[in-house]
Amino acid sequence: MKSEYKFSFGPWNIHSGADPFGPAVRKEVPFARKVKLCRELGFHAMQFHDDDAVPQPENKTPAQLQRAAAKIRRILEGEGLAAEFVAPRLWEHPLGIDGAYTSNDPKTRRWANERSLRAIDIARALGTKLIVLWLAREGTYLRESKNGIESYQRLLESINHMLRYDPEIEIAVEPKPNEPTDHAYLPTIGHALAMASQTSDPSRVGGLIETAHAMLAGLDPSDEMAFALSMGKLWGVHLNDQNGLKFDEDKAFGMANLRGAYNQVRILELGGYAATGRYVGLDVKALRTQKDKEALRHLSNSRRIFLALVEKVRTFDRKIEAQCVARRDYEALDLAVTEHLMGL
Repeated sequence: MKSEYKFSFGPWNIHSGADPFGPAVRKEVPFARKVKLCRELGFHAMQFHDDDAVPQPENKTPAQLQRAAAKIRRILEGEGLAAEFVAPRLWEHPLGIDGAYTSNDPKTRRWANERSLRAIDIARALGTKLIVLWLAREGTYLRESKNGIESYQRLLESINHMLRYDPEIEIAVEPKPNEPTDHAYLPTIGHALAMASQTSDPSRVGGLIETAHAMLAGLDPSDEMAFALSMGKLWGVHLNDQNGLKFDEDKAFGMANLRGAYNQVRILELGGYAATGRYVGLDVKALRTQKDKEALRHLSNSRRIFLALVEKVRTFDRKIEAQCVARRDYEALDLAVTEHLMGL
Protein backbone atom coordinates (compact mmCIF):
# COMPACT_ATOMS: atom_id res chain seq x y z
CA MET A 1 0.00 0.00 0.00
CA LYS A 2 1.16 3.51 -0.80
CA SER A 3 1.47 5.85 2.14
CA GLU A 4 -0.88 8.79 2.33
CA TYR A 5 0.35 12.33 2.67
CA LYS A 6 -0.59 14.70 5.49
CA PHE A 7 -0.99 18.41 4.76
CA SER A 8 -0.51 21.61 6.74
CA PHE A 9 -0.54 25.36 6.32
CA GLY A 10 -0.08 28.37 8.59
CA PRO A 11 -2.71 30.93 9.57
CA TRP A 12 -0.76 33.56 7.58
CA ASN A 13 -1.72 31.73 4.39
CA ILE A 14 -5.27 33.06 4.75
CA HIS A 15 -4.70 36.79 4.71
CA SER A 16 -6.10 40.17 3.75
CA GLY A 17 -3.99 40.75 0.66
CA ALA A 18 -1.82 43.58 1.95
CA ASP A 19 1.63 43.74 0.39
CA PRO A 20 4.58 46.17 0.48
CA PHE A 21 2.91 48.22 -2.26
CA GLY A 22 -0.67 48.40 -1.03
CA PRO A 23 -3.04 47.99 1.92
CA ALA A 24 -5.41 45.15 2.72
CA VAL A 25 -8.08 44.38 0.11
CA ARG A 26 -9.93 41.63 1.99
CA LYS A 27 -11.43 41.23 5.45
CA GLU A 28 -9.38 39.60 8.18
CA VAL A 29 -10.46 36.04 8.98
CA PRO A 30 -10.62 35.16 12.72
CA PHE A 31 -8.19 32.48 13.87
CA ALA A 32 -10.96 30.09 14.97
CA ARG A 33 -12.45 30.31 11.47
CA LYS A 34 -9.05 29.55 9.92
CA VAL A 35 -8.83 26.40 12.03
CA LYS A 36 -12.23 25.23 10.80
CA LEU A 37 -11.24 25.99 7.23
CA CYS A 38 -8.07 23.95 7.71
CA ARG A 39 -10.12 20.83 8.36
CA GLU A 40 -12.77 21.65 5.73
CA LEU A 41 -10.07 22.01 3.07
CA GLY A 42 -8.67 18.56 3.86
CA PHE A 43 -5.59 19.58 5.87
CA HIS A 44 -4.33 17.80 8.96
CA ALA A 45 -2.24 20.34 10.89
CA MET A 46 -1.43 24.00 11.29
CA GLN A 47 1.96 25.64 11.29
CA PHE A 48 2.68 28.33 13.88
CA HIS A 49 4.96 31.20 14.63
CA ASP A 50 5.28 31.60 18.37
CA ASP A 51 3.16 34.75 18.39
CA ASP A 52 0.46 33.17 16.22
CA ALA A 53 -0.30 31.03 19.26
CA VAL A 54 0.71 33.41 22.06
CA PRO A 55 0.88 37.14 21.21
CA GLN A 56 3.92 38.93 22.65
CA PRO A 57 5.31 35.78 24.29
CA GLU A 58 8.24 37.57 25.91
CA ASN A 59 5.76 39.62 27.96
CA LYS A 60 3.95 36.56 29.35
CA THR A 61 4.68 34.73 32.57
CA PRO A 62 5.25 30.97 32.17
CA ALA A 63 1.74 30.33 33.52
CA GLN A 64 0.15 32.83 31.12
CA LEU A 65 2.07 31.34 28.23
CA GLN A 66 0.93 27.82 29.08
CA ARG A 67 -2.71 28.88 29.42
CA ALA A 68 -2.71 30.71 26.09
CA ALA A 69 -1.08 27.81 24.25
CA ALA A 70 -3.40 25.29 25.90
CA LYS A 71 -6.38 27.26 24.62
CA ILE A 72 -5.07 27.07 21.05
CA ARG A 73 -4.42 23.35 21.44
CA ARG A 74 -8.03 22.77 22.53
CA ILE A 75 -9.26 24.66 19.44
CA LEU A 76 -7.05 22.51 17.19
CA GLU A 77 -8.02 19.23 18.81
CA GLY A 78 -11.67 20.22 18.61
CA GLU A 79 -11.28 20.10 14.84
CA GLY A 80 -9.12 16.98 14.83
CA LEU A 81 -5.99 18.94 13.93
CA ALA A 82 -2.42 18.96 15.20
CA ALA A 83 0.27 21.62 15.44
CA GLU A 84 3.09 20.81 13.03
CA PHE A 85 5.76 23.16 14.36
CA VAL A 86 6.47 26.46 16.08
CA ALA A 87 8.90 29.03 14.66
CA PRO A 88 10.21 31.93 16.76
CA ARG A 89 9.26 35.08 14.84
CA LEU A 90 12.21 37.34 15.60
CA TRP A 91 12.31 39.34 12.38
CA GLU A 92 9.24 41.52 13.04
CA HIS A 93 10.34 42.75 16.46
CA PRO A 94 12.20 46.11 16.55
CA LEU A 95 15.06 44.46 18.44
CA GLY A 96 15.66 42.14 15.49
CA ILE A 97 16.10 44.88 12.90
CA ASP A 98 19.74 43.90 12.27
CA GLY A 99 19.37 40.23 12.99
CA ALA A 100 18.66 38.50 16.27
CA TYR A 101 20.96 35.53 16.85
CA THR A 102 23.65 37.29 14.80
CA SER A 103 23.06 40.86 15.97
CA ASN A 104 26.11 42.88 16.91
CA ASP A 105 24.26 43.84 20.11
CA PRO A 106 24.67 41.34 22.99
CA LYS A 107 21.35 42.46 24.51
CA THR A 108 19.53 41.55 21.29
CA ARG A 109 21.24 38.17 21.12
CA ARG A 110 20.16 37.40 24.68
CA TRP A 111 16.60 38.43 23.85
CA ALA A 112 16.59 36.20 20.76
CA ASN A 113 17.83 33.19 22.70
CA GLU A 114 15.33 33.67 25.50
CA ARG A 115 12.41 34.17 23.11
CA SER A 116 13.44 30.98 21.31
CA LEU A 117 13.16 29.09 24.59
CA ARG A 118 9.65 30.51 25.03
CA ALA A 119 8.87 29.24 21.52
CA ILE A 120 9.93 25.79 22.67
CA ASP A 121 7.62 26.09 25.67
CA ILE A 122 4.77 27.04 23.33
CA ALA A 123 5.55 24.13 21.00
CA ARG A 124 5.46 21.61 23.81
CA ALA A 125 2.20 23.08 25.12
CA LEU A 126 0.74 22.75 21.60
CA GLY A 127 1.86 19.12 21.41
CA THR A 128 4.73 19.36 18.94
CA LYS A 129 8.48 18.87 19.33
CA LEU A 130 9.45 20.53 16.03
CA ILE A 131 10.97 24.00 16.00
CA VAL A 132 11.55 25.70 12.64
CA LEU A 133 14.22 28.35 12.25
CA TRP A 134 13.69 30.72 9.34
CA LEU A 135 16.68 33.02 9.73
CA ALA A 136 14.97 35.98 8.10
CA ARG A 137 17.18 38.88 9.16
CA GLU A 138 20.19 36.74 10.08
CA GLY A 139 22.40 38.21 7.39
CA THR A 140 23.67 41.55 6.13
CA TYR A 141 22.76 44.44 3.89
CA LEU A 142 26.49 45.04 3.47
CA ARG A 143 29.12 42.49 4.34
CA GLU A 144 31.33 44.89 6.28
CA SER A 145 28.61 45.38 8.91
CA LYS A 146 29.24 41.97 10.53
CA ASN A 147 32.00 39.45 11.01
CA GLY A 148 30.62 36.46 9.12
CA ILE A 149 32.78 33.99 11.04
CA GLU A 150 31.41 35.25 14.35
CA SER A 151 27.87 35.23 12.94
CA TYR A 152 28.02 31.54 12.07
CA GLN A 153 29.50 30.78 15.50
CA ARG A 154 26.66 32.70 17.13
CA LEU A 155 24.06 30.76 15.14
CA LEU A 156 25.65 27.53 16.28
CA GLU A 157 25.64 28.69 19.90
CA SER A 158 21.96 29.63 19.68
CA ILE A 159 20.97 26.26 18.22
CA ASN A 160 22.95 24.47 20.93
CA HIS A 161 21.26 26.66 23.55
CA MET A 162 17.86 25.42 22.32
CA LEU A 163 18.99 21.80 22.19
CA ARG A 164 20.22 21.96 25.78
CA TYR A 165 16.98 23.52 26.98
CA ASP A 166 14.80 20.62 25.84
CA PRO A 167 16.40 17.21 25.16
CA GLU A 168 13.46 16.06 23.00
CA ILE A 169 12.94 18.88 20.53
CA GLU A 170 13.97 18.75 16.88
CA ILE A 171 15.11 21.83 15.01
CA ALA A 172 14.56 22.23 11.27
CA VAL A 173 16.44 25.08 9.58
CA GLU A 174 14.52 26.65 6.67
CA PRO A 175 17.14 28.16 4.33
CA LYS A 176 16.61 31.21 2.13
CA PRO A 177 19.30 33.21 0.32
CA ASN A 178 17.83 36.71 0.55
CA GLU A 179 14.79 38.83 1.45
CA PRO A 180 14.33 40.58 3.77
CA THR A 181 18.12 40.86 4.05
CA ASP A 182 20.38 41.26 1.04
CA HIS A 183 22.50 38.22 1.90
CA ALA A 184 21.25 35.67 4.41
CA TYR A 185 23.27 33.19 6.44
CA LEU A 186 22.65 29.47 5.76
CA PRO A 187 21.16 30.22 2.30
CA THR A 188 20.84 26.60 1.11
CA ILE A 189 20.09 23.19 2.59
CA GLY A 190 23.77 22.31 2.21
CA HIS A 191 24.72 25.18 4.49
CA ALA A 192 21.96 24.26 6.96
CA LEU A 193 22.97 20.60 7.20
CA ALA A 194 26.64 21.49 7.49
CA MET A 195 25.70 23.62 10.49
CA ALA A 196 23.56 20.76 11.83
CA SER A 197 26.57 18.45 11.76
CA GLN A 198 28.47 20.79 14.08
CA THR A 199 25.78 21.09 16.74
CA SER A 200 25.88 19.38 20.13
CA ASP A 201 23.29 16.83 18.90
CA PRO A 202 23.26 16.53 15.08
CA SER A 203 20.58 13.83 15.24
CA ARG A 204 18.07 16.50 16.31
CA VAL A 205 18.83 19.14 13.66
CA GLY A 206 17.56 18.88 10.10
CA GLY A 207 16.00 21.00 7.42
CA LEU A 208 12.78 22.33 5.95
CA ILE A 209 12.87 23.20 2.26
CA GLU A 210 10.62 25.78 0.62
CA THR A 211 10.20 25.65 -3.14
CA ALA A 212 10.52 29.39 -3.73
CA HIS A 213 13.51 29.76 -1.42
CA ALA A 214 15.47 27.16 -3.38
CA MET A 215 14.53 28.83 -6.66
CA LEU A 216 15.64 32.23 -5.37
CA ALA A 217 19.04 30.65 -4.73
CA GLY A 218 19.09 29.53 -8.38
CA LEU A 219 18.70 25.90 -7.35
CA ASP A 220 16.31 23.08 -8.22
CA PRO A 221 13.94 22.51 -5.28
CA SER A 222 13.70 18.80 -6.01
CA ASP A 223 17.48 18.46 -5.84
CA GLU A 224 17.60 20.35 -2.54
CA MET A 225 14.99 17.90 -1.26
CA ALA A 226 16.97 14.97 -2.63
CA PHE A 227 20.09 16.13 -0.79
CA ALA A 228 18.23 16.32 2.52
CA LEU A 229 16.39 13.02 1.93
CA SER A 230 19.67 11.26 1.19
CA MET A 231 20.76 12.14 4.72
CA GLY A 232 17.43 11.49 6.41
CA LYS A 233 17.19 15.21 7.18
CA LEU A 234 14.12 16.41 5.29
CA TRP A 235 11.81 17.21 8.19
CA GLY A 236 9.41 19.49 6.38
CA VAL A 237 8.57 21.08 3.05
CA HIS A 238 6.86 24.33 2.17
CA LEU A 239 5.53 23.90 -1.32
CA ASN A 240 4.64 26.83 -3.55
CA ASP A 241 5.78 28.20 -6.90
CA GLN A 242 7.82 31.03 -8.27
CA ASN A 243 7.79 32.89 -11.59
CA GLY A 244 11.48 33.55 -12.01
CA LEU A 245 14.17 35.07 -9.80
CA LYS A 246 12.40 37.95 -8.12
CA PHE A 247 10.75 38.43 -4.72
CA ASP A 248 9.31 35.46 -2.81
CA GLU A 249 5.98 35.12 -4.63
CA ASP A 250 4.49 32.09 -2.82
CA LYS A 251 2.31 31.24 -5.79
CA ALA A 252 0.05 28.20 -5.66
CA PHE A 253 2.00 24.95 -6.09
CA GLY A 254 2.55 23.89 -9.69
CA MET A 255 1.00 26.99 -11.22
CA ALA A 256 4.18 28.45 -12.72
CA ASN A 257 6.35 25.38 -13.35
CA LEU A 258 4.38 22.16 -13.53
CA ARG A 259 7.39 20.03 -14.52
CA GLY A 260 9.33 21.38 -11.56
CA ALA A 261 6.40 20.60 -9.27
CA TYR A 262 6.22 17.08 -10.72
CA ASN A 263 9.88 16.51 -9.86
CA GLN A 264 9.39 17.71 -6.30
CA VAL A 265 6.56 15.22 -5.85
CA ARG A 266 8.62 12.54 -7.59
CA ILE A 267 11.55 12.95 -5.20
CA LEU A 268 9.24 12.89 -2.18
CA GLU A 269 7.82 9.63 -3.52
CA LEU A 270 11.26 8.16 -4.20
CA GLY A 271 12.37 9.16 -0.70
CA GLY A 272 9.33 7.64 1.01
CA TYR A 273 8.52 10.98 2.57
CA ALA A 274 4.87 10.18 3.29
CA ALA A 275 5.88 7.13 5.32
CA THR A 276 7.94 9.31 7.66
CA GLY A 277 4.77 10.95 8.97
CA ARG A 278 6.15 14.41 8.18
CA TYR A 279 3.76 16.94 6.71
CA VAL A 280 3.48 18.41 3.24
CA GLY A 281 3.31 22.05 4.22
CA LEU A 282 2.02 24.74 1.93
CA ASP A 283 3.23 28.32 2.11
CA VAL A 284 1.10 30.02 -0.51
CA LYS A 285 -0.58 33.39 -0.83
CA ALA A 286 -3.87 34.18 -2.51
CA LEU A 287 -3.47 36.53 -5.43
CA ARG A 288 -4.24 40.07 -4.33
CA THR A 289 -6.96 40.21 -6.96
CA GLN A 290 -9.02 37.49 -5.28
CA LYS A 291 -12.30 38.46 -3.62
CA ASP A 292 -12.97 37.39 -0.04
CA LYS A 293 -15.06 34.33 -0.81
CA GLU A 294 -12.53 33.11 -3.39
CA ALA A 295 -9.39 33.69 -1.32
CA LEU A 296 -8.97 30.02 -0.34
CA ARG A 297 -8.43 28.57 -3.77
CA HIS A 298 -4.66 28.94 -3.53
CA LEU A 299 -4.77 26.34 -0.74
CA SER A 300 -7.29 23.94 -2.25
CA ASN A 301 -5.70 24.26 -5.70
CA SER A 302 -2.21 23.54 -4.33
CA ARG A 303 -3.37 20.43 -2.50
CA ARG A 304 -5.30 19.27 -5.57
CA ILE A 305 -2.31 19.71 -7.86
CA PHE A 306 -0.02 17.91 -5.40
CA LEU A 307 -2.33 14.89 -5.21
CA ALA A 308 -2.78 14.86 -8.99
CA LEU A 309 0.99 14.85 -9.41
CA VAL A 310 1.31 12.01 -6.88
CA GLU A 311 -0.94 10.00 -9.19
CA LYS A 312 1.12 11.05 -12.21
CA VAL A 313 4.34 9.93 -10.51
CA ARG A 314 2.83 6.61 -9.43
CA THR A 315 1.39 5.81 -12.86
CA PHE A 316 4.40 6.74 -14.96
CA ASP A 317 5.57 3.66 -16.90
CA ARG A 318 8.78 2.57 -15.17
CA LYS A 319 9.62 0.24 -18.05
CA ILE A 320 9.83 3.20 -20.39
CA GLU A 321 11.99 5.04 -17.88
CA ALA A 322 14.31 2.05 -17.49
CA GLN A 323 14.57 1.54 -21.26
CA CYS A 324 15.39 5.20 -21.88
CA VAL A 325 18.00 5.23 -19.13
CA ALA A 326 19.55 1.98 -20.37
CA ARG A 327 19.79 3.41 -23.92
CA ARG A 328 20.87 6.81 -22.57
CA ASP A 329 18.06 8.24 -24.66
CA TYR A 330 17.09 11.15 -22.47
CA GLU A 331 15.26 12.92 -25.29
CA ALA A 332 12.80 10.03 -25.34
CA LEU A 333 12.50 10.16 -21.55
CA ASP A 334 11.91 13.90 -21.70
CA LEU A 335 9.08 13.42 -24.19
CA ALA A 336 7.59 10.53 -22.23
CA VAL A 337 7.39 12.57 -19.04
CA THR A 338 5.95 15.58 -20.85
CA GLU A 339 3.33 13.52 -22.65
CA HIS A 340 2.42 11.79 -19.42
CA LEU A 341 1.86 15.16 -17.74
CA MET A 342 -0.25 16.24 -20.73
CA GLY A 343 -2.32 13.06 -20.63
CA LEU A 344 -1.21 11.99 -24.11
